[in-house]
Amino acid sequence: MSASPKANVVVQLDGLRVERVVTSGRFELDGGSWEVNNNVWLVGDDTDVVVIDAPHDAELILGALGDRDVTAVLCTHGHNDHINAAADLGTAAHAPVLLHDRDSMLWKAIYSDIAYLPMHDGQRIGVAGTELNILHTPGHSPGSVCIYLPEAGLLFSGDTLFQGGPGATGRSYSDFPTIVRSIRERILTLPPETQVFTGHGGATIVGEEAPHLEEWIARGT
Repeated sequence: MSASPKANVVVQLDGLRVERVVTSGRFELDGGSWEVNNNVWLVGDDTDVVVIDAPHDAELILGALGDRDVTAVLCTHGHNDHINAAADLGTAAHAPVLLHDRDSMLWKAIYSDIAYLPMHDGQRIGVAGTELNILHTPGHSPGSVCIYLPEAGLLFSGDTLFQGGPGATGRSYSDFPTIVRSIRERILTLPPETQVFTGHGGATIVGEEAPHLEEWIARGT
């Protein structure tokens, strides 16, 4: 069931807006199961929209979309709590679901006979007169990506970067040195005022996280 009944507008830039929906469910990996709240980000205008991540509750997300045309459902990575509503949402919205191919094993663990479209580093996804840029940022999973909207100074980081440090790397298919390299080379090189909208919880800013990189490395998590 949903943790939030509607989409909340978090950024308005001329006709373009970013909305946040929160859904609740379970993250399952390596035999463990955890209750989680996930952010779903809607980027677009009154006509067209892109969905970033599709966890837990396709009906809730569809309700927030209204009658807008969905350009694509973009999955920041293949963990079940980011994709377990993606197939239903894509079918209902007549929209392609995109995922980086290096997370194909995570997708196939949930969808044995449903395909996605491969997403690649440097790809640009057009919506509402702007473009979302795909940045491959492995570490939390091999196919993790961040999605950058330079026009608005926004980064959708999935589970690669949170307020206070990197996403978890103590599970299958993850690697701490790799996520640190992704953050150092792909995220902290963005303008320091870039807002970071995460896969779970609250937002942060690149310039607020950058000074703590060495602390994270020393901490090793």
